[in-house]
Amino acid sequence: MPEVEVKKGEPIDRALKRLKGKMEAEGVLEEIRRLRAFETPAQRTKRKARANAKRNRNNRFRFTLDTRTKTESDSDSE
Repeated sequence: MPEVEVKKGEPIDRALKRLKGKMEAEGVLEEIRRLRAFETPAQRTKRKARANAKRNRNNRFRFTLDTRTKTESDSDSE
């Protein structure tokens, strides 16, 4: 469980916002929402497939490389 120290003179609202951000980053809120109701095996499979598709979509754009050669990129700048 994430922890947040409230600094001296810091508003509680700001500390709660930091706590919410940490919980969101760790996936605690998503897990709480997911565990609220029973999830059938078919729903679980669909959820995991959607998560994998989203992860693959994000990674595809992150790891694209410049396919042009050095000479091609040099001639473009002229």
